Amino acid sequence: QVQLVESGGGLVQAGGSLRLSCVASGRTTSSYAMAWFRQAPGKEREFVAHIWRFGLTRYSDSVKGRFTISRDNAKNTLYLQMNSLKPEDTAVYYCAAASSAVSDRYSRSYDYWGQGTQVTVSS
Repeated sequence: QVQLVESGGGLVQAGGSLRLSCVASGRTTSSYAMAWFRQAPGKEREFVAHIWRFGLTRYSDSVKGRFTISRDNAKNTLYLQMNSLKPEDTAVYYCAAASSAVSDRYSRSYDYWGQGTQVTVSS
């Protein structure tokens, strides 16, 4: 079993930056694909970015060029660096892990989820 805990959310002005962290416990996640999703009020959860076991990354079109996903396997931690934030980035951000080395952008492909961290971007 894997437990995921996100941190780093908060309130920031448009154009600002935040770095989210997701610490995994219970099992090493170095061999797992991991991802960030987000859910805005009244909307479905959507894919933000994922990173495979060997470092391949993918991003949604809405964040490409502004967000960077990375991982530190020694610390069992996943990161999301968010730059040039926009009000439409406001959402609860979730960390997820798949029990496989590769995965995709669909939430059903992920087996473990954190509780989420709120990101609010003011205009």
